[in-house]
Amino acid sequence: MLVPKKTIRGNSTLVTEFILLGLTDHLELQPVLFVLFLVIYLITVGGNLGMLVLIRADSRLHTPMYFFLASLSCLDLCYSTNVTPKMLVNFLAEKKTISYAACLVQCYFFISMVITEYYMLAVMAYDRYMAICNPLLYSSKMSKGVCVCLIAGPYVYGFLSGLMETMWTYRLTFCGSNIINHFYCADPPLIRLSCSDTFIKETSMFVVAGFNLSASLLIIFISYLFILTAILRMRSAEGRRKAFSTCGSHLVAVTVFYGTLFCMYVRPPTDKSVEQSKVIAVFYTFVSPMLNPIIYSLRNKDVKQAFRKLISRNALSKLNHRVSFLIN
Repeated sequence: MLVPKKTIRGNSTLVTEFILLGLTDHLELQPVLFVLFLVIYLITVGGNLGMLVLIRADSRLHTPMYFFLASLSCLDLCYSTNVTPKMLVNFLAEKKTISYAACLVQCYFFISMVITEYYMLAVMAYDRYMAICNPLLYSSKMSKGVCVCLIAGPYVYGFLSGLMETMWTYRLTFCGSNIINHFYCADPPLIRLSCSDTFIKETSMFVVAGFNLSASLLIIFISYLFILTAILRMRSAEGRRKAFSTCGSHLVAVTVFYGTLFCMYVRPPTDKSVEQSKVIAVFYTFVSPMLNPIIYSLRNKDVKQAFRKLISRNALSKLNHRVSFLIN
């Protein structure tokens, strides 16, 4: 399949559209994968929107911990939406193309939100550190202004870093193959397609990915080192159980997200690694955003109580409405 190319300097051509190969080239699997990923996306949207609604509706959840969790849900929702709709269309479309501009935009938002989520998870670890290690100072140290700054910081830094990385991608020349061996516009397969020198881009990708992954993980590691020390000093077994319970969900989310991203970005973009990265990318692009609200809701007593309260409130409201209708 060929896509439009713009002619420059004689016989050379500049790619203006890319073909996304997707997860598989087996046509019989396309409808099955469409249904599967549509269900995953709907669960992701429902779960994260539901978490936002619960946190907004229940005053008991108006605490820093749930403020950060709401931000993570919003981030996961945008993160998944950046990739999924185009992927679903391509499952059923004959022409699986994406324009050069749209590809750069998708790449920009993807990198920006990945880096933002790095530090959002780090902020959540710091919040748990403050709650467990400094409970008496928690309210004063984690004021509303501080929480806003802790959320705004990762977003500003993440989107500026994404802009820098996208500008390096924009400087690359694509004048040969236009087939991206992936289901979205990712840096590693784009680097493989470039017909210009990719040394600066590859170096920047490794440095940015390595630094941000290491720095955010270091924050999480140090926070949990202090948390573990504080928990071991607790005399109450119930207190230790509650402390471990509040940290368990966050640790599961960190393991899934960081583990898969580490496998994809901190290695050279060879043909084999690009092929393997498609499978890995499924976990952090679809599975992680879907699992996060499930993990935090199933393991959190306050969220479950807020959910039951919201359901009972809606049921009571409907009952009162019906009674009023019958009386009138």
